[in-house]
Amino acid sequence: MGSLPHPDTQETPINCAVITVSDTRTVETDRSGQLIQQLLLDEGHQIVAYALVKDEPTQIQAQLATLSQRSELHALIFNGGTGIAPRDTTYDAIKTLLEKTLPGFGELFRWLSYQEIGSRAIASRAVAGIFRGKLVFSVPGSSNAVSLAMQKLILPELKHLVSQLHPETR
Repeated sequence: MGSLPHPDTQETPINCAVITVSDTRTVETDRSGQLIQQLLLDEGHQIVAYALVKDEPTQIQAQLATLSQRSELHALIFNGGTGIAPRDTTYDAIKTLLEKTLPGFGELFRWLSYQEIGSRAIASRAVAGIFRGKLVFSVPGSSNAVSLAMQKLILPELKHLVSQLHPETR
């Protein structure tokens, strides 16, 4: 059984920020950040911010805090830094700030990942939740993981989740 589109009928585009967390990527080499942006644009959403930040908890948290102050922004999508290597700090930096979590996001992401990569999926610390009225997603930095998260989880539910937080977007 495939995923069913949510019955929301809103046509309002969702204003998104894309943040790549990496010590090595540049704007030119950030394939995953570019992929997220393209998939959002293909669905009619808007990119209102794009940033590259180092895998430093204070920088990640500062970026989240700064962007969350933008009233026009609905959702933030982080990619990179969700594994278990010593420099992978995105999960830890974001999870501590979330006011509400969406545990099903990480659970479903790992389940879908398991179907593609097997037991290596246990190392993923994808997370989603709410911070200051904004929807926040954090996914691994590989293009395959980004594609999976965006196409199977984020894009099918983005409008519905934002409309739950902001009924005026309906």
